[in-house]
Amino acid sequence: MLTTTVCAALSAAGLAVAFLTAWRRRFVVATRIAAVSLLPVGLAMAGLVGLGGKIVRAVGSWAADLVLKPTVWAGFAVLAAAVVLYVVASFASRRSSGAPAGRQPAAPEAGAPQQVGSGAKEKGKPSAAGGEDFSDIEEILKKHGI
Repeated sequence: MLTTTVCAALSAAGLAVAFLTAWRRRFVVATRIAAVSLLPVGLAMAGLVGLGGKIVRAVGSWAADLVLKPTVWAGFAVLAAAVVLYVVASFASRRSSGAPAGRQPAAPEAGAPQQVGSGAKEKGKPSAAGGEDFSDIEEILKKHGI
């Protein structure tokens, strides 16, 4: 009841300021002030002021429990262990498959011709790690003097 009265008083004061601003023929500013001044009474009538108070009390109670209760710290430890296990499992799956998680190596298309000698040595140089051959890129760079 008291919060509704305070909100109504704030809205009334804001509407008075909006009226005085409109009296000076600054109608756009007066309209904005009136819109903002109607917020407190609207929030009180919708019950959001009481809800905000309950949220603040709940957060305060949780913060006090965070400091004072060891079970809350144990809960954070369990959450941290879950995150660590998830990351380790993801890392292990990537290492065991040899490819990024969720991606399989691309298979050649059915109609595409196979490259001959892509895994073999070219010009006396061994192929790069992972089966990739960069000799054509090296030739292009040498051609441009890079």
